[in-house]
Amino acid sequence: MDIPTYQDMLDAHERIKPHIRRTPIRTSDYLNELAGAQLFFKCENFQEPGAFKVRGAANAVFGLSDEQAARGVATHSSGNHASCLSYAAMLRGIPCNVVMPRTAPQAKKDTVRRYGGVITECEPSTSSREATFAEVQARTGGDFVHPYNDPRVIAGQGTCAKELIEQVDGLDAVVAPIGGGGMISGTCLTLSTLAPEVKVIAAEPEQADDAYRSFKAGHIIADDAPKTVADGLLVPLKDLTWHFVKNHVSEIYTASDAEIVDAMKLIWKHLRIVMEPSSAVPLATILKNPQAFAGQRVGIIVTGGNVDLDKLPWI
Repeated sequence: MDIPTYQDMLDAHERIKPHIRRTPIRTSDYLNELAGAQLFFKCENFQEPGAFKVRGAANAVFGLSDEQAARGVATHSSGNHASCLSYAAMLRGIPCNVVMPRTAPQAKKDTVRRYGGVITECEPSTSSREATFAEVQARTGGDFVHPYNDPRVIAGQGTCAKELIEQVDGLDAVVAPIGGGGMISGTCLTLSTLAPEVKVIAAEPEQADDAYRSFKAGHIIADDAPKTVADGLLVPLKDLTWHFVKNHVSEIYTASDAEIVDAMKLIWKHLRIVMEPSSAVPLATILKNPQAFAGQRVGIIVTGGNVDLDKLPWI
């Protein structure tokens, strides 16, 4: 198992700086009052492709040799990794093939195609996704950039927490959504060296809570096809991300779909930003567990903002 290091994260940041945005921090007095804590939202929805995953994707794409790059890249993704890998591939001028669930939001499919990615659709299950991808990769020969279980991707995602620590002093905790665990793993990678006193807490939908159950059981439990409004958090942990979760995550909290939608509305209304249901899970879990965060300074990573505006969960 090739576990990325803190130096890998620093190298990634230098490599990707020309291709990403140093996203801003937003705060809301109202949300602070509601939570009984000081909340600092790191707005990765403001990245050009609309999600933090551009960090890991750009690190993988721009780390390829010219010979490797000529064959292009390939992946499977429920949306944001596909968009971000297509974007990075477009910047480098190389092909990108992606396998996406047919149920993925149209906004995410449109973004992939806008950046020149070629989509092959699959059924909305991990087994279908991986089987379809095997066929596509055999046909295209592109370098496989896994959406999260890839040291290059985790090192890239870790750059987000580095910026957050530089932008906000004295954090007690950082909360991020967890699906496959790429963002959480990158956050653990960075904070365990840069700010080991800061707790890393993961937030997960109740209806796709396999990371929570894995965390409690002490081994990976993988659901094949969970259903939740948080469409970016449907995939299970893998060996690399499990390494970071079991060794560095302090706690995993869950929220119901109704709580996630309520939190999403609060963020749209009081931060005045467009973000997707998966990004609302951290606030939902903070509001559900106020005693765990009372009086603390809490960083929250708003992971993405790619939504179908005609299919918002409250319409």
